[in-house]
Amino acid sequence: MRNAGSGPSIVPHSDEHDVYIVEHLSVEHGQVWAEVSSEATGFEPVVMDLLTGQYTNPIRVVAFNVAGGWCRDASAEVAHELRRRCDLQLRDIPFFLQDFVDRYEGRYQDIQLPLPMRLY
Repeated sequence: MRNAGSGPSIVPHSDEHDVYIVEHLSVEHGQVWAEVSSEATGFEPVVMDLLTGQYTNPIRVVAFNVAGGWCRDASAEVAHELRRRCDLQLRDIPFFLQDFVDRYEGRYQDIQLPLPMRLY
């Protein structure tokens, strides 16, 4: 049995630190939560890691703040930021992020458009 102090904690040391973690699909292990340095769990490092291919098949991004007592799905916020940065750089979303961005921006949802009705 492990003692409470025997391993590293995922709880951030700073009371005001929002933590972002990425769940992704690993070829070797299936769906996993990414293991990252505690200094690289903010919004900016996660966005940069995604853009540089650290996660080639992201599923979702979760944000939490232990001191604030909250947790939320931040996938849409991250997807929007990925699209914004690629647009600013006049480049396409990297192919390994395309499904993630499309899923959370809602770009390819089936929509039934109203058809004009003519009554004769």
